[in-house]
Amino acid sequence: MNAPATAPSSRTATKLSLPEALGSARETRALVVGRGVLRDTARVFKEQFPGSRAVIVADERTQAIAGRAVGEALAAAGVACVAPFIYTDPALYAEFRFVETLEASLRQHDAIPVAVGSGTINDLAKLAAHRAGRPGYLCVATAASMDGYTAFGASITYQGAKQTFNCPAPRGVVADLDIIRDAPAEMTASGYADLQAKITAGADWILADELKVEPIEARAWDIVQGGLRDSLADPGGARAGRIEAIGPLVEGLMLGGFAMQWTKSSRPASGAEHQFSHLWDMEHHTHHGEAPSHGFKVGVATLAVTAFYEELMRRPLAQLDVAKCVARWPEAAEAARDVRARFAGADFIETAVVETTAKHVSGAELQAQLELVRAQWPGIVARLRAQLVPYVELKRRLVLVGAPTEPEQIGLTRERLRTSFRRAYHIRRRFTVLDLAVRTGMLDDCLGALFGPGGAYQQ
Repeated sequence: MNAPATAPSSRTATKLSLPEALGSARETRALVVGRGVLRDTARVFKEQFPGSRAVIVADERTQAIAGRAVGEALAAAGVACVAPFIYTDPALYAEFRFVETLEASLRQHDAIPVAVGSGTINDLAKLAAHRAGRPGYLCVATAASMDGYTAFGASITYQGAKQTFNCPAPRGVVADLDIIRDAPAEMTASGYADLQAKITAGADWILADELKVEPIEARAWDIVQGGLRDSLADPGGARAGRIEAIGPLVEGLMLGGFAMQWTKSSRPASGAEHQFSHLWDMEHHTHHGEAPSHGFKVGVATLAVTAFYEELMRRPLAQLDVAKCVARWPEAAEAARDVRARFAGADFIETAVVETTAKHVSGAELQAQLELVRAQWPGIVARLRAQLVPYVELKRRLVLVGAPTEPEQIGLTRERLRTSFRRAYHIRRRFTVLDLAVRTGMLDDCLGALFGPGGAYQQ
């Protein structure tokens, strides 16, 4: 059982060490982070999978960077290895057909996968190992590019929609900082942007906690938020590949996954900003012929959500006309019809309908919630301000780390960013700032300020 939920308003988040956080993980039992630790892969494998054979899973690039060395270390330690499984498709991404290809290969033997790579390789191996009935797998991280290494579940595109498939996190993770520091700078920037998103994700959880939708789970909160500021402290150093900046960044990314294992949910590390990213994935968005990285999409969305928060917190919701909000609130059937019209022609329309319907509340429920908003708004704003980092500071950090800050840098017009606020609201049932804005009738008002003269995204 998880520890009792405790809202962090009455205390400061406690910073946990990696070993302490590892103790909260439900599937991951070993984590080795440091310089020159690639050689420890064989030891970790033998400890976690005694007597088992291994199979390296990589793409051509990660096989050259670390896969061959891992294979040699395994063989030298007496671990029997089958021929490596190497993805060669230049268009490789986390899509279900690539899971099926790896799964079919795994079913031809009993070897334990050793995933050598970053986000895509890890998610493909995670789900394929689970579907093939393996007792687990090992991960060798090659870049500080995202927070999914230690996460429960795999984020995979299936039937046109980005979905999280339930499957265990890796049994062990090895992260050699000497390899990770030499990863392309844009991968480090992507990971930094993904980690910075935990700030707005935390704000969304505070909202859900205040409005009695989803209470904050204290242990998960501490795992993610306790050391977050330290992990984000040196964006310039991370871009330059300095170990003293890369190390904390990698630790922060790993901690997010442990929190997700603890709660069996992405709530500790994902809020409205991730809904934007998932939406753009589902819309098959590309820029210069390729999908922007997950971290870059999340980074741009984190800025947009932060700017939106700043607008919403200026609104006098302590004087909210609750009766007016309830009067214009649609019935569930009407809301579903609106979703079908809004997403007409999209290949994920049923996902939008299901998710919107799942979080739809009755008029009476809405009234009770909005009365809570009206009564507690000053205190809610105080908690949010303590959690959020100003838009201008987040933007400065992303510039220093080399991540995009404007929607155009990932191929999005400002008009599309504006419409994404409403569309993103419909694709996940998770309660976020988007839900509060829709329920209070403040969405269009805040967007008018953001995209109007003098706004952060003036058109």
